[in-house]
Amino acid sequence: MSQLVFSLSVDDGHPLDLRIAERLVKHGLRASFYLPIRNAEGPPVMTAAQARELSRHFEIGSHTLDHHYLTRVADGEAWRQIIEGKTELEQRLGQAVTGFCYPGGKFHGRHVRMVKRAGFAYARTIKNLYSDAGEQRFTVPTSLQFYPHNRNVLIKNFISQGSYTRRWPALQAIITEDDWLMRIYRLFDHLEQHGEVFHLWCHALDIERLQLWRALDHFLGFVARRIPPSRRLDNAGLIGDRRRNVALVFPDHEKVM
Repeated sequence: MSQLVFSLSVDDGHPLDLRIAERLVKHGLRASFYLPIRNAEGPPVMTAAQARELSRHFEIGSHTLDHHYLTRVADGEAWRQIIEGKTELEQRLGQAVTGFCYPGGKFHGRHVRMVKRAGFAYARTIKNLYSDAGEQRFTVPTSLQFYPHNRNVLIKNFISQGSYTRRWPALQAIITEDDWLMRIYRLFDHLEQHGEVFHLWCHALDIERLQLWRALDHFLGFVARRIPPSRRLDNAGLIGDRRRNVALVFPDHEKVM
């Protein structure tokens, strides 16, 4: 059985997230869903009742109050988006919310400090091509997005996100593959041999718009056949796993960007 840990993130809180949840339950997989209270960009978000039902089975994290990119608003508004997004989501769910995801993956060091001050336990980014959970719990990276990006986007992201030595093996393993879906399978195979964590993320609205439901269901079934239940984690479990002597164990005092 694989020693790889699998985690899935679903962003934006669209009602179609519930269709992803159904497939996760079908395959016995865990995931983290990041919900704004509203989405200023226009797409709908799930109702409070839907969010509560989802929280019975999965981790729910915050995605700000209105899905505003923190780098595009003043600091006072960024703080309001962070703290009120957390407070209102907790009121809807009737439980604590400890995970946060930066909308659009956009943030500066001061936003990291705001998220920490708001009382979150960790924050997730969209940095990709990582084979572990990162070194800082407020900048948790991912492995790949479930989306048909072309090769040029992968290269552009690789260049812009830094940590080249650390991320190069994952890029090298998939860059010659033309088909985006096969890249995901190839990266999974690579990380089974050379990595610690496969962290996939997605948007349900993209999956609906591009009609990728069958492809997603097939991949989740593939994961369930390869990853034992004990290594299927949500992101709270990923950053809180103290049983493994790898990058999942974070330092007590973390450097803020």
